[in-house]
Amino acid sequence: MPDTRRQWWRSPLLWTFTSSLLLLVAVGGWLLTDPATSRSDALKTGGLAGGAIVALYALWLNDRRRRVEEGRQQVEQDRHALEMRKADQDRERISDERFAKSVELLGHDADQVRVGALHALAALARNRDGYTQTVLDVLCSYLRRPFTHERYTSGETGRNNGQTLPDKPEQELELQVRLTAQRLISDLLPAAGDPDAPAYDLDLTGAALEYFDLSGHRVGKLVLRYAGLYSSTNLSGCEFLGPVYFTGAGTAKGRLIGMFRCRQATFRERAWFSGTVFTELADFEDTRFDGLTAFKDARFAKDAIFTGATVGQSLDLRRTRFEGTAFLGFAATPHPVSLYQTTVNPEKEHQLPGGWGIETAANGNVRLTVVER
Repeated sequence: MPDTRRQWWRSPLLWTFTSSLLLLVAVGGWLLTDPATSRSDALKTGGLAGGAIVALYALWLNDRRRRVEEGRQQVEQDRHALEMRKADQDRERISDERFAKSVELLGHDADQVRVGALHALAALARNRDGYTQTVLDVLCSYLRRPFTHERYTSGETGRNNGQTLPDKPEQELELQVRLTAQRLISDLLPAAGDPDAPAYDLDLTGAALEYFDLSGHRVGKLVLRYAGLYSSTNLSGCEFLGPVYFTGAGTAKGRLIGMFRCRQATFRERAWFSGTVFTELADFEDTRFDGLTAFKDARFAKDAIFTGATVGQSLDLRRTRFEGTAFLGFAATPHPVSLYQTTVNPEKEHQLPGGWGIETAANGNVRLTVVER
């Protein structure tokens, strides 16, 4: 380490005062050689010249202090940013650990532990937006797990007056866990009508759902292929930004779709209800279908309401069966529309769009036809 006492002669302050004194003497002495210059004027001028050197040193010193202060502030900012990054990394690590632990607890034998794990996952999604889609995927995967209930296989649509089935109470306990997962999915979805809100995807292929309610929410892609929708389903006021697939929902043995409410919903892309079986009222009043829409091979066991509905592109009703009253008073007649072997109940009084009619086929089926285009 160098000895600073031996380098005193390198001090900027010493050289400044030395230069100022030399300039004072030099300028003053030079002016004194002029007979027209008085001694006081020579002294003043020399002092100004020497003072200018001191002023320049002061300016340099202030500039150096400013740069040192800016450097110190930059160091503080960098240190603060580093601490913030470290804190974010710690939060992410803790969130990852919470996520992994909660997923692990979903396999616990106790139903209350599984319910707690579901709530922990939902809280994680609320606190960190980056986890929302992942948590929704986990909740959907839990609902896709095989599940059956004696009420489903016996064909009962109600909740058995809220009574636990005595033979298999574990079914009721698991059902409470699943109902919790359904509610949390709905809570995590943004409200419909917010253009800045994200649209999250839901994959519930083959899931057994009861009192499934997404009403008034914004959804991306929804997949409910071969799902069982028990008791009632409410999608009213939903905004679906991605494609929606109900293909084959309710068709498997023991699956039964209850009341299906989908009033004033909006389907931005395709809406696929091919092969879906509606065993209770199906209400699509004032719903908007912007993309390709298909109810091919669907069955409406009770009334089907499409009053005020709008179909932006083609409507496929091939082999669709309306066993109840068909209220097909669309806001505008869909075009093009496919009505091949589309049957209705001859004992009901149906509401049809202009240009549609009813005829009896050779096999005795009463079907819808397009009288004119």
